[in-house]
This record gives sequence, C-alpha cells and structure tokens, in this order.
Amino acid sequence: MHIGPVQLPEFPLLLAPMEDVSDPPFRMVCKAMGADLMYTEFISSEGLIRDAIKSKKKLDIYEYERPIGIQIFGGDEEAMALSAKIVEAVQPDLLDINFGCPVKKVVCKGAGAGVLKDVDLMIKLTRAVVKSTHLPVTVKTRLGWDDHSINIMEVALRLQEAGIKALTIHGRTRMQMYKGEARWEPIALVKQHPEIEIPIFGNGDIDSAEKAEAYKNRFGVSGLMIGRAAIGYPWIFKEIKHYLKTGVQLPPPSVQERVSVCKLHLTKSVEWKGEKLGILEMRNHYAPYFKGLPEVKPFRNQLVTLQSYRDLLDVLETIQQHYT
Repeated sequence: MHIGPVQLPEFPLLLAPMEDVSDPPFRMVCKAMGADLMYTEFISSEGLIRDAIKSKKKLDIYEYERPIGIQIFGGDEEAMALSAKIVEAVQPDLLDINFGCPVKKVVCKGAGAGVLKDVDLMIKLTRAVVKSTHLPVTVKTRLGWDDHSINIMEVALRLQEAGIKALTIHGRTRMQMYKGEARWEPIALVKQHPEIEIPIFGNGDIDSAEKAEAYKNRFGVSGLMIGRAAIGYPWIFKEIKHYLKTGVQLPPPSVQERVSVCKLHLTKSVEWKGEKLGILEMRNHYAPYFKGLPEVKPFRNQLVTLQSYRDLLDVLETIQQHYT
C-alpha cells in the first residue's frame, strides 16, 4: 500500500495521535512492537506560528520512527498553510489534519471536530494545507457532528477531491465523545464507494487481536488505527500482526517483559522531557502496563506518587521480583 511515496504493508496498523500520549517515548515502544505508521500528538497551527515552546517540542521526530506523520489542527486557512510549511521543514513523511478531536477547547476554536459542522470550511482548510506542502496530506475525522448529521460520505469524497492521500475515520460522532460503541458500518460504506480511491483506515474500539481480524474481514478497511488500547500495552500491535498471520493468539507479555518495556518508556520520557515532567506524564501508563496482576495496587500507588526517577526504577525492580 502507498500513501503518496510512503510505502506501507498490505494491511498496516497505525498508532493514533493522542494528546499527552503519542510523544516520542511512547512512539518508540509502539514502533518496537510493530506499529507501521505513527502520528505525533496534534499540534496547534496557531501555536506553531507563535513559536510556542510546547507546540515546537511536538515537532521532534527521529529516524527510527519512519514513516512518521505530524498532525496539525486549526480553523484558519492562513495559519494552517503557514504551519504546513513549518512542519515540512522538519521533514516528516506525512502531514495529517485533525478534523476529529471532540474536546471542547478545540471545538470552540472552530477546529478539530468543530469543522464537521462546516464542510465547506473543512475543504478550504484542507486545500490550503495541500497547496502549501509537498508532503502527502492525510486527514483524521469522525462520522459527523451528531446522529442527525452523519456526513462522512460527503466529507470523504470532497476531501479526496481536495487532494488528501488517505483518510482515517473514527466510528463515533463528535457528540458521542468516546462513549458508546464505535459504528463501523458507515466507514465500510465509504471504503466501498466506487469513487473512493484513497486508503480508508478505521479507528475506534480495536482492543484485541480477534477484534482486529473480525473488523478487517467484516468492514474491509485498508488498515486499522489503534489508540487507547495501546496505552500501557504496546504489545497489541505485535499480537494483532501475529494473529492475522497465523490465527494463533500470542501469550500475554510476562511480568519481566512488562517491567522491561515500562522501564524503557520511563527512561526515554525522562530523557526527552526532563525528570519532573517525564515522571508526571508517565503516570497514566502504569495502570495498563500492570493490569491484571494480583494485589498490584500498592505498587501502582507508589508509581503514581513517587517523584524520583531512581525510586521509580526501584519499584519496577521490586514488581519484577515480587511476581517472578
């Protein structure tokens, strides 16, 4: 499969862009476990133009991550065009536009999923980006604003005409946020439309190898984008690939494997962000890393309260010894 000049496997697995999650340390462990294409956390176009430190930091990408896409969001054509040029200078493989984030602070700025209420504006923003860069442009969006305005077919056809090279569809509306079950039937209809020529990736609720295979076969998408299920469990990419190839489910990672990957993730987080912030932003990952271990709560409580990198390494060593 190709997205512009970017070559991917026949059925690729993508790591979703997730705010405060999809940073370089997290992407490193997901890449090691088999993610075929990854995206950065979304970056504000206004922030890039203002040279905001946090926004610029999100542009950090590394050779081992390739192919890698940088995702931007915004509601102003000029700002999106200028930010596309800034992104191009960093030389990612792809540039992605976020038309799917349902968070109020983004939607209120007329960006993210807020643009679903104004498809004409969505197309103007997309064309501005496409014209401003030589990078392949992709889009991630949702089914529509609410159940009464599911417009993904129109959106997909118009985005393709505007020049995007691939589309990821999250199977919920903006009003659903992350609640309820993702609906993949509309995604399948987009993929099956005779005028759709670009890859269509499905996103939403893929949390096991068996479900990945079932959705691949049932809905016929070009590939899968995995988000929340990879948090603290990057093995999901490896497990899905193995299952699709062999029909056999891999055994879950051992405690030693969990500790080893968690240590690497923590170390890279501290190296990239500094000890204070690196430790703070790792706290959302510990519960899923050690989910299912009996009587793990006391260890987990230490992991989310300790403020020293060395102390955290000691706790991880203790976990490995305790469960071995």
